[in-house]
Amino acid sequence: MSAGNAAVVSDETAVRDVARRIVTAWAANDADAFAAIFVEDGTLIGDAYMKGREEIRSYMAAGFAGPYGGTHVLVEPLDVRFLTDDIALLVTQGSVLLEGETEFVAERAFLATSTVVRVDGGWSIAAYQNSKGTANR
Repeated sequence: MSAGNAAVVSDETAVRDVARRIVTAWAANDADAFAAIFVEDGTLIGDAYMKGREEIRSYMAAGFAGPYGGTHVLVEPLDVRFLTDDIALLVTQGSVLLEGETEFVAERAFLATSTVVRVDGGWSIAAYQNSKGTANR
């Protein structure tokens, strides 16, 4: 494997790791850790629109104190596509799980697209959008 190919594999692994970071922050119900996955002026579109880490942190803190408290998520990368050396498109599917659940639940399943950017040698989400549904795979 050439040095260039190794870098691409390493970058793809790091971009896919963004999904694991989401799972870890959510499992801990840690709004600060969740928001830290985003760039400072990042956006999140789900059932609301949030811009900036503080709005994302505040929204998730309220969620973890309310309906998302005690839940966790499964997030599975479906596709990684590099638009430039420092910008990647990450497509994932996931599901919010209640305590004791371990597999995708169709009623709480979602598909998401994240624009992930290299910042200070690491990868962070610049823009995230999800919608209900599952992949046709």
